[in-house]
Amino acid sequence: MGEHGVSKRTKGVNRKPVGPESRLAMVRRARKINRELAEVYPYAHPELDFRNPFELLVATVLSAQTNDLRVNQTTPALFAKYPTPEDLAAAVPEEVEELIRPTGFFRAKTKSIMGLAAALRDDFGGEVPGRLEDLVKLPGVGRKTAFVVLGNAFGVPGITVDTHFIRLARRWRWTESDDPVKIEAEVATIFPKSEWTMLSHRVIFHGRRICHARKPACGACPITHLCPSYGEGETDPEKARKLLKYEMGGFPGQRLNPPPDYPGIPAPPLGGGA
Repeated sequence: MGEHGVSKRTKGVNRKPVGPESRLAMVRRARKINRELAEVYPYAHPELDFRNPFELLVATVLSAQTNDLRVNQTTPALFAKYPTPEDLAAAVPEEVEELIRPTGFFRAKTKSIMGLAAALRDDFGGEVPGRLEDLVKLPGVGRKTAFVVLGNAFGVPGITVDTHFIRLARRWRWTESDDPVKIEAEVATIFPKSEWTMLSHRVIFHGRRICHARKPACGACPITHLCPSYGEGETDPEKARKLLKYEMGGFPGQRLNPPPDYPGIPAPPLGGGA
């Protein structure tokens, strides 16, 4: 491994499959990608700050159409004022709106988080349920949000198909679909269930740090030898290195309170300098 965990293998010649790839070859390649990402990101984790399932649920709903950093900078004041579902359900909507305004779409999000808080209070005894079928009934909670909560607060395996996961699963030819539910089902057949949650973290970490939407840092990527889309981004190693984000590029991460083994710099609070 090189600096920041980027493999020296990026200097080698990329080996693209010759001819159509069989299902078996794709599965083997996909599982090798997962194993190698585990070496690059042994510290992969959910990038939302939370102390309990309720905080993770609310933070995940707030993360729609914004980044985790902005959510993490916003939730400390929100949870200080409304630490329980009962507190949030009884809040004055305009006060909640003002607190979560930095996350965008604050009126719709206020309706969602107050609605889910009321449902937790009225239907689940003030506790976040640990079942998919219950979670998706809550206002503003879809499968993606439910799997984030199940995987990270309850230890229930799940695949979190966000925009990063969709992009990389397609680049790596794990799927040709752009439908999140279909992608989830297809990827679930490639990997053992025990890997689903950590696979999600690793893929999302890689998408945020190296395999970006507009300018993938191909020349600084540790898995080019396994990537059929190598060359879509910057292949020059020096130029690619300048595209690296978060700890890979020596910058702050998204969490104000990252796990102890996180190798990067904690994010600054709202209004703080990076």
